[in-house]
Amino acid sequence: MPLKRLAADANVILSAATGKAALRVFLKEDIEIVTTQFNIDEVGQYLSVIAGQYSLSEELIESQLKLLPLKIYSQHFYEGFLKEASKTLSGRDEDDIELLALALKLRVPVWSNDSDFKNSGIEVYTTARLLKILKI
Repeated sequence: MPLKRLAADANVILSAATGKAALRVFLKEDIEIVTTQFNIDEVGQYLSVIAGQYSLSEELIESQLKLLPLKIYSQHFYEGFLKEASKTLSGRDEDDIELLALALKLRVPVWSNDSDFKNSGIEVYTTARLLKILKI
């Protein structure tokens, strides 16, 4: 079954905003990339760190972030799944709860390069795996 929609974690959004390989997935027109406002806020917290790491200006990364074809959902949309997501990710990164709740609500896979989503009952794709599957 072809991928139509993915719930993107903050790490892949940051990667795409800095022009890394994740950007190629965002530019694939037949895949809708969704995320939470929480994840966008998390990205904002790391802009200065990432800018320093890659010798880029924060303004440039912020501009590129705004240009990413992303659908952003507020917590109100998926709040009925927060309890289940919290229980599933118990003992793991609490920052991942909101994205898992969104993925559960929409019944879509998660796109993340960290391992916190493993064994969450949701399909998880890394950027490397997506690049290979999508042949991009």
